[in-house]
Amino acid sequence: MSASSPALSGPPPLSRPAVNPWIIAITVTLATFMEVLDTSIANVALPHIAGNLSATVDESTWVLTSYLVSNAIILPLSGWLSSLFGRKRFYMTCVAVFTISSMLCGLAPNLATLVVFRILQGLGGGGLQPSEQAILMDTFPREKRGMGMAVYGIAVVVAPILGPTLGGWITDNYSWRWIFLINLPVGILSMVLTSQLVFDPPHLKRRHGASRWRIDYIGLGLIALGIGALQIVLDKGEREDWFQSRFIVILAVVSIAAIAIAIIWELRHKDPLVDLHLMKDPNFAISTLLMFMLGFVLFGSTMLLPLFMQILMGYSATIAGEVVSPGGIVTLFMMPVAGFLLGKFQPKWLIICGLAIVAYGVWRMSLFTLQIDYMTAAKARMVQGLGLAFLFPPINVAAYAFLPKEKNNNASGIINLARNIGGSFGIALVTTLLARSAQIHRAYMVQHLTPYDPAFRDTLAAITRRLIETGADPVTAAHKAQALIGGALHQQATVMAYSDAFRFLAIAFVAMIPLVFLMKKPPKHVHGDVMAH
Repeated sequence: MSASSPALSGPPPLSRPAVNPWIIAITVTLATFMEVLDTSIANVALPHIAGNLSATVDESTWVLTSYLVSNAIILPLSGWLSSLFGRKRFYMTCVAVFTISSMLCGLAPNLATLVVFRILQGLGGGGLQPSEQAILMDTFPREKRGMGMAVYGIAVVVAPILGPTLGGWITDNYSWRWIFLINLPVGILSMVLTSQLVFDPPHLKRRHGASRWRIDYIGLGLIALGIGALQIVLDKGEREDWFQSRFIVILAVVSIAAIAIAIIWELRHKDPLVDLHLMKDPNFAISTLLMFMLGFVLFGSTMLLPLFMQILMGYSATIAGEVVSPGGIVTLFMMPVAGFLLGKFQPKWLIICGLAIVAYGVWRMSLFTLQIDYMTAAKARMVQGLGLAFLFPPINVAAYAFLPKEKNNNASGIINLARNIGGSFGIALVTTLLARSAQIHRAYMVQHLTPYDPAFRDTLAAITRRLIETGADPVTAAHKAQALIGGALHQQATVMAYSDAFRFLAIAFVAMIPLVFLMKKPPKHVHGDVMAH
């Protein structure tokens, strides 16, 4: 590089104005909140998008899939890209790409164009989460990292919860295009504030000379292919009937092969794109698995609860979203409390409490019947929200406890990818479990709907008589009575399937508790650990 490029090759300025870390935290959280919101805000708008752009609802699901695929591909590469371009420059580039592509999504004239712009939006948005996390880890001193992670947690935990509610409200009252256009002012504000307040720390060394542009094309291609194919399999699998579809089988084989080869390649490469050697640290490895499970349960339950309220309870999309939202509000207010407690207790004790509370909240959901009211569902979600607040900050603090600062960028890319892929696995698995479990329960209960079962025979006769009394002829009444009983059976089978899915999520979280005891106690604060601005 030439001497005229100090931003790329020269040392950081010797003195910079002192900036309150809370100002930096709010600055970098702005764009990240909007990016995470976009992973779920478009879900409820798909029918409107399909109708407005003359596409089928199934075709419109590529609006979600395209974003998730490109987002997942960029996540593990964010650490390498930060070291290549500089973290501040990379972060601002991501904000700019995300903001411009959001505007283009809102102006898209057809579905194909919208999908292309969503791919660009996902590429820009994918670098925001790990970059913000790394910035916060360097900005806050070790003993206050819990509070920094609490601010970050508000973005990545609360945003997916509020997304469907906000998306439904905007779509119902304005237009689906505004779910993308609202990102424009937030993105511009984030760019302005970041340029003035955020700086790269001295320990963040960037590449110089010819080695700066020496790119591991093989590793890049394998990671992009493997993660992209995996994301499509998870998102489309249930719609395509999983491995009954040749399309899914081919993508699954490609994904497994590419990811396996990529792992071997990256472990042996002297300058890997994704530093998998970080997994040798037990705290980081366990935290990554816990973050995977957090995404698994968070996204899985966030999908299940609104569906239960709409399909079985007859709630509108907006009211169903309001059932979920109180949990996000509880998380919002309790996250700083969890961050404060991290200064008093070891992270593993808060993680154990969080896992137990979330498991209890989800278990309560497994007890739902068709007789529950709004408050019963909202309270169960609030319990879950309380537990989530005690999970995100301590898991992140424990993950970085023994890592050198120069590894923060790589670590944040891996742990954020784990949470996002966990969410995709959670949605895919509970969707499949819901369908298969309903079939099993329905097949079991239909065995009793025979003329030889006294209870069925008496119920059928009673309903038929009631219909005849209302004016139906005997033949029509008999057919309607059987249809009513069949509908009730289908409804009960579906309720039992939801119970199975919620119960599975609760048990999965409880099963994580023994792993937490393997975590080592983080070291005490070391003076000089804080980045000076």
